[in-house]
Formats: sequence, structure tokens, C-alpha cells
Amino acid sequence: MSIDRTRPRRVKRTATLSSKYQISIPRRVREAHGWKPGQEFAFIPRGKSVVLVPVPELEDLMGIACGANTDNYRERPDSE
Repeated sequence: MSIDRTRPRRVKRTATLSSKYQISIPRRVREAHGWKPGQEFAFIPRGKSVVLVPVPELEDLMGIACGANTDNYRERPDSE
């Protein structure tokens, strides 16, 4: 029996909410994103859905605005 590598494998990407309101993230999803135990996540409501995003570490944000164009930047009127 040969393996057909042209067809994508079905990977379980679902989880069930436990009685303690906990969800286990499937291993392949964790590994694909490099998520580790103890990592903090934010839940962002989007209509009837929720987006799960890792909260970045401060070091990951360093330099994020380098090269930003500040032309035509205005202070908000209520910040006086």
C-alpha cells in the first residue's frame, strides 16, 4: 500500500469545551505556531466568533514602529 502525498491529510483542528470551560489546543496547531505552556493569549470577540491570539512579549514589540511615516500626524483635540 502506498501513501498518496498529493492529497492533504485530515488533521483534527477541533476541540471540546470541558466542564471546567477549558479547551486543549491540538498538538499540530501548537507546534505549527510555536506556542508553549504558560503562554498568555487574548480572546478577541468578532461577531459570533472569537479570535485567539498570543499576547506578545515586550521584547517582541521593540522596534515595531521603526520607519513609520509621521507626516500629517495630528494630536487629537481632546488630548490637550
